[in-house]
Amino acid sequence: MTVIRRFDCIIADTKAAVLEKYESVKSLPMRDVLLRKASGHDFYNTSKYDFDKLLDDPDNIEANFRDYLNGFSENIQDIIEKFKFDGHITTMANKGILYIVIKEFTSSKANLHPSVISNLEMGYIFEEIIRRFSEAHNEDSGQHYTPREVIELMVNILFYDNNDVLSGNNVAKTIYESKVQTMIQFSDSLVA
Repeated sequence: MTVIRRFDCIIADTKAAVLEKYESVKSLPMRDVLLRKASGHDFYNTSKYDFDKLLDDPDNIEANFRDYLNGFSENIQDIIEKFKFDGHITTMANKGILYIVIKEFTSSKANLHPSVISNLEMGYIFEEIIRRFSEAHNEDSGQHYTPREVIELMVNILFYDNNDVLSGNNVAKTIYESKVQTMIQFSDSLVA
């Protein structure tokens, strides 16, 4: 749900423009490109719903939330499918908590808009969620975590004695990171 809420916050500022553009391009084969441009991001949502509007109709929260999720561009729907989110929605709806969860994610304490929470901070949030999820499933603490210092060392080794290692055409370098984290740490080290 955190990922979906972040997406919702990212596209909130251009939602109206996307909906307006969608009405004029929905039958065109190139609509995806046009809607991405209207969104200003690599994804968009054409549903009339967002997290705030979902709260207006508690009796139909499941159907409306599914409509909202189906309004995302294909690249985001692929992510939602890989998270197996459909089953989680059904479970929350059956337990009568879907509305409550969405309401909590819509509260001011869950404002994940990029102007409030940077991408770096979102990386920390995702890492903490992964850590807590791992601990909740009795996995060794830290099993899915590589310290930032180790990641910085890997980046330094990559560039050791050759700052132009990634310049040029068709250059590919790999770093094995067995913990498969969010890659925020690695990308931050590259930028630094």
